[in-house]
Amino acid sequence: MKSVLDFAKKKTSHEKISMVTCYDYWSAKILNTSSIDCILVGDSAAMVMHGHDSTIPMDVRTMAQHVAAVKKGAPDKFIIGDMPFLTHRKGVKYAMDSVEKLMAAGAHAVKIEAQPGHEKIIKHIVDSGVPVMGHVGLTPQFVNQLGGYKVQGKDTSSALRLLALSKKLEEAGCFSLVAECIPESLAKKITAQMYIPIIGIGSGTHTDGQVLVLHDLLGCQKDFQPKFARAFVDLHDIILNAVNDYHKSVVQENFPSQQEVYQ
Repeated sequence: MKSVLDFAKKKTSHEKISMVTCYDYWSAKILNTSSIDCILVGDSAAMVMHGHDSTIPMDVRTMAQHVAAVKKGAPDKFIIGDMPFLTHRKGVKYAMDSVEKLMAAGAHAVKIEAQPGHEKIIKHIVDSGVPVMGHVGLTPQFVNQLGGYKVQGKDTSSALRLLALSKKLEEAGCFSLVAECIPESLAKKITAQMYIPIIGIGSGTHTDGQVLVLHDLLGCQKDFQPKFARAFVDLHDIILNAVNDYHKSVVQENFPSQQEVYQ
């Protein structure tokens, strides 16, 4: 995918959208040669890369550094940068300064975790020429308000609120939405009623696409295996075994060999 217009084309032609979350140069360089449609530089970097227990500690400066690294590694991919916690709740100037930093770092669009009341600032950002991807359902920046990382929209009233919010975000100008951890039946209804593509994570098979964190799909984290994530390889054990083999070779003086030494 080369531009924001490709998202609408994918939905119209019923082609699924594949999105991967990554945060650094080396992994982005690999993704640049892959078939993946687009890359999300998520504020989940706070947890995956920096060891925090939520996404809340992420700030704009650090977020921009991750976007810049990914842009250098994947210059041929469409890149979406996450707006960190509260950056779109401190007034228009602060929001636009944050958007400017992410776009200047190399993002082609920004993603905003949405709750009712965010439509006005989203419309302002869109009207300023910046594509916005919305995010509904389980919005990790609101984890304290939600009472934990729980499936959203399970009852009728909350499902109707999510559907209404999704439509408002579309009206505000979002080119796409991430729907995280909502029941499959609700995700199917939202996807069917929206003109813009819905990219799911933990929301079933009926969305217009899927997103996973790279580290989850590579099986890097043995202690974090959410229900919705599939590890397509066990990279944790591959890396562990390789490092242990290196250690053994050093201890046994098998590394470096004569072929690896400058004479």
